[in-house]
Amino acid sequence: MFACLVFPSNQSVFYSDRAAMALPSAFLSEDQFTCSICLEMFNNPVSTPCGHSFCQSCLSFYWDSRGREQVAKAYQCPLCKESFSKRPELQINRTLREITEQFKQMSQSAEGAGGGGEHLGLRAQHAGPFPPVRPGEMPESLLVEMMARFQGLTAPSPHQGFQNNHDPPPPYSPSLSRSAAQNLPDVQPNLPLCPIHMRGLEFFCRTDNMCVCSVCEKTGDHRGHNVTPAEREWHIKKSQLGIQEMELKELICSRERKVEEIRNSIQKIKAAAEMETDGVVCSLTKLISTAEHCQSRILEVIETTVATAESRAQSLLNELQEEIAALKKRSSTLSQLAVSEDYVLFFKTFPALSSPPQTKDWSNVSVSSHSTSEGILRTISQMVDRLQLDLQNLPEARQQQPSPAPPPPRPIPRIRKTQEYAEDITLDPGTAHPRLIISADGKQVQCSDRHQLVPDNPGRFDRVVCVMAHQGFTSGRHYWEVDVSNKTDWDLGVASRSVIRKGKIPVSPANGYWFLSLRDQTNYTFRTNPPTSLTVATRPSRVGIYLDCNKGLVSFSNVEAKQIIFTYTDSFKDTIHPFFSPCTNKSGQNAAPLVICPAMTE
Repeated sequence: MFACLVFPSNQSVFYSDRAAMALPSAFLSEDQFTCSICLEMFNNPVSTPCGHSFCQSCLSFYWDSRGREQVAKAYQCPLCKESFSKRPELQINRTLREITEQFKQMSQSAEGAGGGGEHLGLRAQHAGPFPPVRPGEMPESLLVEMMARFQGLTAPSPHQGFQNNHDPPPPYSPSLSRSAAQNLPDVQPNLPLCPIHMRGLEFFCRTDNMCVCSVCEKTGDHRGHNVTPAEREWHIKKSQLGIQEMELKELICSRERKVEEIRNSIQKIKAAAEMETDGVVCSLTKLISTAEHCQSRILEVIETTVATAESRAQSLLNELQEEIAALKKRSSTLSQLAVSEDYVLFFKTFPALSSPPQTKDWSNVSVSSHSTSEGILRTISQMVDRLQLDLQNLPEARQQQPSPAPPPPRPIPRIRKTQEYAEDITLDPGTAHPRLIISADGKQVQCSDRHQLVPDNPGRFDRVVCVMAHQGFTSGRHYWEVDVSNKTDWDLGVASRSVIRKGKIPVSPANGYWFLSLRDQTNYTFRTNPPTSLTVATRPSRVGIYLDCNKGLVSFSNVEAKQIIFTYTDSFKDTIHPFFSPCTNKSGQNAAPLVICPAMTE
């Protein structure tokens, strides 16, 4: 809260009403405490929003007496005629009232001592640094000193007038004024000497930003400049350095938090992209080979989006690291300078470090993680529903008019990603049909012409030449590859542990079998009921099987061509085992084995 002192010269002085009320009596006049309405000294003074002061009763009477005229022209200041749309609420200016009362007491004391006159405190000889003033005015330097005492700030020199001093100096003390400081001894026993006058550099010239001696300040080139004791200015600047160091540390912390935020964003983007890719695979592969080029396109867009986000994030991280390094270097320099005892070097270095560093505003910087295919997924789902309705009439349409061959499917990057879940699959001889020969390492199976002498255990297939793997899965994602080159017939896929293994086997997903079949080198089907015929543009020599137990998904791919052959989704309620059948050897035409291979890598 501030109070306002108004003088006839339209000068205003603002000061805290918590300051001490003791004021010097020199150069104060009665005109400065006179109400311009009643021409008497203030009685319960109040101040208008424009800054002029009047007696409370005088101003209230002035506004009340104008009546209707006041309504038309709003409320006006009696002195400057500034108008107010709403009648201001008048609060007594307690500070001005106390100053007025002190002035009255000083006036009475002066008159009682025989020292009256038109101007209280006018003397033939002026003591102190204040220049003579005209009657009825308060000298500018005294006004500044009054403001300094009330606000706890150092009074600037007369040449500065009322300029704001933003430095945080210690409380003002008359002993630290320029005139008194000239008589102080050196603040240190070994002060650097002035090269011109060979005296200690005990003062600091704010005007020229350099250390000076008492002779330079009094009679030399720095006469009349804003000069302060060097030690005091040194402590002020050190305080500023401490504040800047704290601000730098906060800048560093905020940027380190931004680094962590960006890194977390990348992890979320990757996780979201992986889930999104899985969703795209599940949806688009239902269109079989005719929609594989769409699947490839969308997956490429997703990967491009992730790559772009990663590139932008890495660029932001590099920029943040560079800015953090620069800020840390500046902070280290400030820390070293703050503890330096050489204040001459300090003042030479300070201007370059006092200004705030040029930094980027990182508050609105982030890495976007918006989905890129949400709308496409909805469209594909609608297309799949429509295609399922049209599939009922598709066989008749093929007989009437052969459909054109589907376009060659484009390679898709999904194959490479599924290889991350590669498993070490080995065949279980205890489940193999008696005609099957299993290699010693459990990686190959082929059909012979005769039955082997093996025990007839409950888990062994006795009618269909097939075998299951040792490994069984109930959750997670898994992948393995099988070499089918030189084979004319084979079955590959997965089966539930509880499937029927004796006698004739009803193979379908409803009975726990999910596998892909090749017959006569060209006929590919997925064993549903009835079987789903597939069009495979490129004959695979190596087939990849991808299993996602959590999503109930099994997918078959041409590893070398990087093409999805078929994907089926279901619900897996039992332990799932890899399933293999080399089929009969057909008099040596299909004698080649099925070989479980290590996953191919690029």
